[in-house]
Amino acid sequence: MTTLISARWKLRPLFPRALLVLLFTLPWLSGCGINNIPTYDEQAKAAWAQVENQYQRRADLVPNLVATVKGYAAHEQETLIAVTEARAKVGSIQAGKDLLDNPQKLQQFQAAQSELGSALQRLMVVVERYPDLKANQNFLALQSQLEGTENRISVARRDFIQAVNQYNREIRTFPGRIWHSILYSDMPLRETYEATSQNTEQAPKVDFND
Repeated sequence: MTTLISARWKLRPLFPRALLVLLFTLPWLSGCGINNIPTYDEQAKAAWAQVENQYQRRADLVPNLVATVKGYAAHEQETLIAVTEARAKVGSIQAGKDLLDNPQKLQQFQAAQSELGSALQRLMVVVERYPDLKANQNFLALQSQLEGTENRISVARRDFIQAVNQYNREIRTFPGRIWHSILYSDMPLRETYEATSQNTEQAPKVDFND
């Protein structure tokens, strides 16, 4: 019994020492970037959410835009149908954070958004033929909203690309590469946003001041 008590007393000083080692080690690990990979991943997801928000804002403008143009250019059916169908295709792809984990779905989403952007651009070309439409107050308001939304889409896409690049770079470089192999091997490299090669997305030109 005396031996057991003596052993316990000898072990007691080890606990404060172990605690001190832990307290000194945790800041060092944090400083070495142990949390960078999940942090950057969350930043990429948040940036993607902003991309989706702006795309949704654009999609919400389409019905009123089509209805307004139709009131002045009803016989431009081909262009109006193209815009409506492109919006429907965008809506058929379920968005969300899970989309980032499915490169094929992400590519389809990008292609659909690119198609809608091009359809809107063609619609704006059609509008040039109708001076009365260009002077319509409702259309002018929609024009302003669309122009602002396209600018926000560009900014959101840029921020997403930067966030994904930062995340991917952390995984590929030291010391993130080590932490990835030890702790985060289940977190893959992420696909960034790329305009489709067949139909490069451009913001529709909606300036009618010329």
